[in-house]
Amino acid sequence: MRRWLAYNQPMKPVRTPCIGICSTTSFGDPICRGCKRFSHEVIHWNTFTEPQKQAVQARINLFTTQLMSNKFRIVSQPKLEQVLQDFRVFYDPDLSPYFWLHQLLQKHLHRLRGGLSEIGVELLPAWQGQDVRDLLLRVNDELHVLSEAHHQRYFRPTE
Repeated sequence: MRRWLAYNQPMKPVRTPCIGICSTTSFGDPICRGCKRFSHEVIHWNTFTEPQKQAVQARINLFTTQLMSNKFRIVSQPKLEQVLQDFRVFYDPDLSPYFWLHQLLQKHLHRLRGGLSEIGVELLPAWQGQDVRDLLLRVNDELHVLSEAHHQRYFRPTE
């Protein structure tokens, strides 16, 4: 009975995933370098229904979490949340902490003077010694590849 009640609760409004680094409207990129939405999703976001917004957010959360959790380990979620609050970065508690981490690094990596330990994060052993900026670029490149493959499969007409 509880599951049914929870399932039928009103859907929480989905906030825009925009982090203020939009390349779809500024440069005409097909996939935003900031939030990883497709250009048509950025342009039409305000006309989307909540389930449509939720689907976009779920896709981005899934792809981001998959890639970030393969390179980073969150050792203190409370510490990460505190830094997000200190830097006034909105984070949705319903999304993965790895998604939050990606947003934080995208927007505020330059402000982290004490390294990843300052935010309760460490690199996984295979990535230790790597520059965090380079890893973030790699994650963003991989997100772009995943997003492009998703777009080709689900949005482009077949010939």
